Amino acid sequence: MPIRTSTLSHNSLTAHMARPDAPSDRGLLLLPMITGVGERVREFAADFAGAGITTVCWNPFPGASSDTHSLEELRQRRDELDDRTVLEELKSWLDHMSDELGVRRTATVGYCLGGRFALLLAAADPRIAGLVAYHPTVPPTPEKNHSIDPFEEAARVDTPVLVHYPGQDHLVPRQSMDRLRTMLEANTSASVTVSVHPEAGHGFSDSAHHGNEHNVAAYSLAQPLTLAFLRSTLAQ
Repeated sequence: MPIRTSTLSHNSLTAHMARPDAPSDRGLLLLPMITGVGERVREFAADFAGAGITTVCWNPFPGASSDTHSLEELRQRRDELDDRTVLEELKSWLDHMSDELGVRRTATVGYCLGGRFALLLAAADPRIAGLVAYHPTVPPTPEKNHSIDPFEEAARVDTPVLVHYPGQDHLVPRQSMDRLRTMLEANTSASVTVSVHPEAGHGFSDSAHHGNEHNVAAYSLAQPLTLAFLRSTLAQ
């Protein structure tokens, strides 16, 4: 499906948008990994827009991404993110998507640090119609700037959930993922699917890690499942 891309400005915030040429009231708030809105994240957005979904990419690091900054510089910016400030920004984008872009129903997809924020957002805002978290960074010990516990918040998520977990995740041990799953499933009204990719590593969706054939295989399986999940949750 032909798509259009642009940069959005809203309340002093900026975002990358990819949307189908034909009007679509199905929306996706995409939450990037540590790369920010770099080339790979824009490819993700294009894929979703090509599936007929208006996709807005939250920009966690204004003026910086993997296109222009080193990983170490981006790590420093990541460590300055505040959970509550981020949630207010994300809710503001949800407002903009419904009020200005004509989006009727919105899901969220997050990668790594974005996967953690996707969990927090779905717990905090009932407008989220579906949640996909690729290799969410939910370590057993929170980082210093993590003021909200994703495990506690997981029990509040009352929307369909799909998590892609790599079995060789060096940042998130299996016991952390098992704990997250238990908390998500504590809400018995929500559908929860955890797709485990045993040989893949953290960040397997990033093409920078596709020198590892297991990461390539994991993403080739995960993305069609994600698209089917979004079609189902956004069509309701």
